[in-house]
Amino acid sequence: MLKFPYGISDFYTIRTEGYVYIDRTDRIALVEEAGKQLVFLRPRRFGKSLWLSTLENYYDVAKAGEFARLFGDLAIGRNPTPRHNSYFILRWDFSLVSAQGGVAEIGQALHNHINTAIKNFGLRYQAWLNAPLDPHPTDGIASFQVLLGLVRQTPYPLYLLIDEYDNFANEVLMSRAPPESPPVGRDIGGGGADRYKALLYGEGLLKTVFKAVKGAGSGLGLDRAFTTGVAPIVLSDLSSGYNVARDVSFKIGLELLCGFTEAEMQGLLAQVAGSANWRRRTAAQDTMRTFYNGYAFGEEPAELVYNPTLALYFLQHLAETCSPPRELLDSNLAMDRGKIAYIAGLPHGAPVLAAILNPDTPPTIPRLAQRFGVEDVLTQVKDETFMVSLLYYFGVLTLERITEEGKLAFRIPNLVARKLYVEQLRDRLLPEFGERAAMRAAVEAVYYHGDLQPLCDFIETRYFRVLDNRDYRWANELTVKMAFLTLLFDDLFYITDSEPALERSYADMTLIVRPDMRKYTLQDALLEFKYIPLSDLGLTGEAVKATSREELASRPLVAAALAEATRKATDYRATLQAVYGAKLRLHTFAIVSLGFDRLVWRKL
Repeated sequence: MLKFPYGISDFYTIRTEGYVYIDRTDRIALVEEAGKQLVFLRPRRFGKSLWLSTLENYYDVAKAGEFARLFGDLAIGRNPTPRHNSYFILRWDFSLVSAQGGVAEIGQALHNHINTAIKNFGLRYQAWLNAPLDPHPTDGIASFQVLLGLVRQTPYPLYLLIDEYDNFANEVLMSRAPPESPPVGRDIGGGGADRYKALLYGEGLLKTVFKAVKGAGSGLGLDRAFTTGVAPIVLSDLSSGYNVARDVSFKIGLELLCGFTEAEMQGLLAQVAGSANWRRRTAAQDTMRTFYNGYAFGEEPAELVYNPTLALYFLQHLAETCSPPRELLDSNLAMDRGKIAYIAGLPHGAPVLAAILNPDTPPTIPRLAQRFGVEDVLTQVKDETFMVSLLYYFGVLTLERITEEGKLAFRIPNLVARKLYVEQLRDRLLPEFGERAAMRAAVEAVYYHGDLQPLCDFIETRYFRVLDNRDYRWANELTVKMAFLTLLFDDLFYITDSEPALERSYADMTLIVRPDMRKYTLQDALLEFKYIPLSDLGLTGEAVKATSREELASRPLVAAALAEATRKATDYRATLQAVYGAKLRLHTFAIVSLGFDRLVWRKL
């Protein structure tokens, strides 16, 4: 059975213990040519740490005797560069630096991490150094200077690898100030923003660390540095502290440095499936493509890639059980919910998240913000560029196309990412447990019986009231779709899509049972929506609530909207039945929302 390196980012372990490895070493020469001090940004759990480990094993002078074992059958092993195994390696991982406490505590945690890495360096390379490495007991930057002094006495330069350079700084920024959180839509960071500024602005410690790295590259022993992170916010706030680094995140040739391509996934699935049923293998491939594929990196739309952590999570479960995992969102990525919550808490953040869920109006911006600091995020969030750029860097938006006007159009990459949006909006709109319990009963009436009435009653009596009371009335047809989408979305059982493409036309919403869940009594559903403002009906909210659904449905304007929704739903239903055949247990609904007060529907 194939061994999948789920949760393993150590290149040496993968190569020496027989794990599956997707070769990316052909990019090493390109990285060498790109410059001396490089920065590479990708979302969390996208393979950045494994790439740093690859560089570490390739350049480490202490690994020279194992070059053939580690790289001999790989692309770089067949055509190595002259620099292989010619460096001392120092590696910092800022995801290990605690973001808890005040500025002094966080600063000391950073010093301690740097010092620990330097002590390990001294132990590892003591045979190559001319004297013992004696670090400063509390000052990591002073210890770094001591290390550089010893390095300069040898023929081997230093290669510095910094992993997740912005991790703890972003955690500080996004944290709330104790003892209480600021109100939604107010100051997003509270004390978090203040502590962040203390670390980054002026002579803040993190800025001082990168100034030391910058200085080390000017003939003081540091020859190269490769830094990974998620977003450019911290990089921007470092400003002159680290203005020598080149951002190669969008460099041509490095778009596929992290992530798995469609061809690679098909190859792995073929090996896992072996002689298994072809239909089962195809169903697994379709499920992976729907839930995990869709990320594009580069200045222009590039080949789509899968999130490698999610792909390995799925493949390992498939190899062990011959079935996909029930929970398609790996719990190790659950903390990404915090990123979405952070965006939702920004002024105007929640409406932006809601609008992104509508594929009819994809977020479109002139350019991706590549350098913007925390002050931009705090004070200029009305500019959609900042919000969309943040979501892109966090990995919950991806570049879809360049419009005729030359602007960048983005989309949600897949259903796992869509789930994060839906959950955040659901949590903000229906935070009470009692509401959740009533919601679940109404939703399950659709799931198991194809009965829409309990859900429509719930939306009328609770959901619309919440929209009104909380000023979340983003008044257009999207709000109606949003109500149903946030309530019905459940990737445990369904492939839930808003506006799925059906032969170049679009249905408003479909719930198609996951192939591995079709053995249960779950029902499929197709919903088509129309919206009529109360002003068009000439009715007040009180009047429309006092009128029966039958009488409302008989009004000419409502009847016409129902007829149009019915016509479209009938066409979409025929397409779905042609695609899925007899296994489809489809319930089809035409739904008309009258303002945000009543729902009139027809089951086809």
